[in-house]
Amino acid sequence: MAHQKHNNHQVKAKKFLGQHFLEDESIAEAIADSLTLNGYKNVLEIGPGMGVLTKYLLKKPITTYVIEIDRDSVEYLQNNYLNLAPRIIEQDFLKYDLSTTFSEEPLAIIGNFPYNISTQIVFKTLELRDQIPEFSGMFQKEVAQRICSKEGSKVYGILSVLTQAFYDAEYLFTVPPTVFNPPPRVESGVLRLVRKADYSLPCDEKLFFRVVKQAFQQRRKTMRNSLKTMELSDSLKANPIFDKRPEQISVAQFLELTSLIENDK
Repeated sequence: MAHQKHNNHQVKAKKFLGQHFLEDESIAEAIADSLTLNGYKNVLEIGPGMGVLTKYLLKKPITTYVIEIDRDSVEYLQNNYLNLAPRIIEQDFLKYDLSTTFSEEPLAIIGNFPYNISTQIVFKTLELRDQIPEFSGMFQKEVAQRICSKEGSKVYGILSVLTQAFYDAEYLFTVPPTVFNPPPRVESGVLRLVRKADYSLPCDEKLFFRVVKQAFQQRRKTMRNSLKTMELSDSLKANPIFDKRPEQISVAQFLELTSLIENDK
């Protein structure tokens, strides 16, 4: 009987999975349309739930895969999207090795992301940037704004700098809570990341991540104070960039600063 029960029954959103099911077709279509389809033949949707976004992806001239950890949603998709069934990956995206399915093939990432893991999804995408030319989807609004914000903004931070070192980030539109079941307590925002034509770093990657994270851990302090433990030379610390606070420093300047630190001996 279990299978029958799930055939057309709606899946109930599970709080522990951070599920909020989008119920507005025009928004689902707009998210699917945010993909440019440039530079890849495959798209992987994270957390498809009952397939509101999936059905619009399936109309596009690309191959759609979905990755879903929720057994009820997997069964619902298997029963209602028969042509998708062989491309449903029942796994946790954060733990899943993409090469198992895609080998070295490039793919886009898309989704109405569960809020509780959305920033981790971005960090994993940055690690896999060689394989992911494009990424779009829905976040909590303030997270989407943070990822896309520029220096000088109050919400500019680690996520903004690290993402924009590799991708051009664009905030596309805001989504009200009323179009979800259950409605989240906050507004949502849809963004698109398109990998830069040249996304190689002019400096050591590990050091860059370290400089950015250490700088923003004390965002009210000047760089001279927040990077104190790095034991930099006095001549380097005389550079006027060290008088600034991290939120005043652009992505390009962070990269430049990391190169200076790298060569500071």
